[in-house]
Amino acid sequence: MNMSSLLSFPNPVNEYAARLVAFFVVVLALAFQVTGNEYVLIFMAYGFLARTLTGPSLSPIGQVVTRALIPLLRIPNKPVAGPPKRFAQSIGLGFSIAALITFYLGGSLEITRYLIGVLGLFASIEAFLGFCTGCYVFSWLMKFGIIPESVCEECMIDYTEPDDNSDTV
Repeated sequence: MNMSSLLSFPNPVNEYAARLVAFFVVVLALAFQVTGNEYVLIFMAYGFLARTLTGPSLSPIGQVVTRALIPLLRIPNKPVAGPPKRFAQSIGLGFSIAALITFYLGGSLEITRYLIGVLGLFASIEAFLGFCTGCYVFSWLMKFGIIPESVCEECMIDYTEPDDNSDTV
């Protein structure tokens, strides 16, 4: 695997896999709220960094979801555009970095808990309701022309079924 393929984000993304990852983010956010443990915070930030840069490739949660849970639970593939999901992961990265900064430099566990609470809230909305708020913001940025048309073209997914009956993902 070369560096450019490692640092690429999948397109399309399995919507169900994204929702399972969001569920794990909710669990981690709750764990931090209860414990205030810095290692939970670091793990969350690393996960968002890894998923923003590589999708599930370097993310422990992404690997568990895509390699173990999706096949084990026989969850089908529901393709959705990758760029909005990457954008959503980058928002999570921003919140988790802000939480790390307030935890270590700001000295305020209360502000850190608030940031992680907001992150957990939006992860809950995706995990339990299937609504990706970051993806929604991404679509508005596209409508306003802030996201370039070349990225919009990447979002187009061919929803046609393969001619053969293979189990492609």
